[in-house]
Amino acid sequence: MITPEKAKAIRLLALDVDGVLTDNGIWVAPIEGDRVEFKRFDIQDGLGMVLLRGTGIEVAWVSGRHSESTELRARELRIPILIQDSGARKLPAMEKLLAEKGLEWDQVAYVGDDIADLPVLRRAGLPIAVANGCPEVQASAAFVTAARGGSGAVREVVVALLKARGEWDAAVRRYLEHCGGTAA
Repeated sequence: MITPEKAKAIRLLALDVDGVLTDNGIWVAPIEGDRVEFKRFDIQDGLGMVLLRGTGIEVAWVSGRHSESTELRARELRIPILIQDSGARKLPAMEKLLAEKGLEWDQVAYVGDDIADLPVLRRAGLPIAVANGCPEVQASAAFVTAARGGSGAVREVVVALLKARGEWDAAVRRYLEHCGGTAA
């Protein structure tokens, strides 16, 4: 459970990509002599991140590898911060980001699934693991999702955060109004 106090402190939701936003699967194929990579992203996770707009919580994706598929999906969702470090040096990248944004670690919720996420999870104010996270990650988490990465885990985190902040209904209303529907 995410407490209201923790949730209200959060200004940045940082997400690992492979294993959190995806199911950890990568399809690689040679197409006309070029290496082509495919990933599957969950649509409900995407809408969850859209629902964060207007709440004061920014979203950052932090990946330990470079992927054009990740870049494309981040662009589609208008994710403002995408960090892809081929050496999986997530902690220095996050420290730089926090310095640029003027944020403290207690203002960060971080969602991870594997060992490369541990340095960031151990610093984040709200460390979160997905259901398919390795035991070390789950042991470091304050909250573990019921959903697996790539299967609605990020949406679950967004809903839990916004409900704990008392902002879920307003976020849904804002989204419906944006779509031309009614909030009633």
